[in-house]
This record gives sequence, structure tokens and C-alpha cells, in this order.
Amino acid sequence: MADDPAFPQQPLEPVLDDEQEREREALRDSADSIARLLDSVVQIPGTSIRVGLDALLGLIPGLGDWIANFIGSTILFLAVKLDVPKIVIVRMAFNIGVNTMIGAIPGIGDLFSIWFRSNLKNAQLLRRYTSKRITRATPGDWLFVMGLLIGTFAITIGTFALLLWGFQSIWNVESRSLQLG
Repeated sequence: MADDPAFPQQPLEPVLDDEQEREREALRDSADSIARLLDSVVQIPGTSIRVGLDALLGLIPGLGDWIANFIGSTILFLAVKLDVPKIVIVRMAFNIGVNTMIGAIPGIGDLFSIWFRSNLKNAQLLRRYTSKRITRATPGDWLFVMGLLIGTFAITIGTFALLLWGFQSIWNVESRSLQLG
């Protein structure tokens, strides 16, 4: 039964004609172009450091990082259109989220954006998971996302415990002041 062609061991990949593959390549090229524009369009003279609109827009307080990450989110839409595994899309969204949160810190956030390059990472993930060689998420992708979820859960529980402790401390101080007064 294992050798029976009616019951393949792995799912068969869809066969794409040349036109479909050209369309997919055009979408991958679009993702690459967006990533380069946001993360590495200009080289700083005299250095090998490249910057893009992400770091430059980040100089606009409050709004710049959101605009840059909104533009970078189009890579996620391209990934959905190209049927990238959902677990990889979660990983891509995490890259954008980290860039948004740390990028919002004045000064440090812009340097982080130049170093982290979330859009280039996402374009590479998109290309990697839409090539003919790899069509499924790797165990590393699952471990990354599981670690992310566990870490998020731990931070949420820790924050909740810290808030409860803070409210309890305030309540105890108020109770003591009422007893004394």
C-alpha cells in the first residue's frame, strides 16, 4: 500500500505552467523590490552600510515607523497570494512587529531597523517558500513560532502577575493608611 501510487506518502506539488510561474516570479520580484526600497536602497558613502526608507521614515516621530511597516506589510499580502505556509506568514508578521515596536524607540529604533532589516528577511522567506525546492514549513519554523507563542504567553502571565502584585501593594498601603488615620 505504501508503494501504491493512489496513496502517495507526500502530497503532490501542483504543476505550474510557464505563465503561472512567470506570474509567481513577478510577485517575488515585487516583494524583493519593496524590501530593497525599505531596507537597502541607498549606500552610505564611504561605508558598506545600506539604508532604506524604513530608517528614513523612522526619523518622523510616531508616524514614520507605522508608515514604513504598513508598506512592508504588502510583502505579507504577496506571501498569502503565493500560498506561503501560514506558519511562515506568522514568522514574517513577527518580524514586522518587532521592527515596529523597537523601531518606535527614538534613535535606537532607527539603528535597529538598519541592522534588523525585517523587509529583506521577509522577502527572503517568501522566495524560499515559493521556490520549487521547498514547499512546506521546516521544523525550525515551527520551533521559532512555538517559542514565540510560549514567550508571549510567559510575558502576558508575568505582566498580569506584576499588575496584581502592584494593585495588592497599593491596596495594602491604602488599608494601612485608613487603619492609622
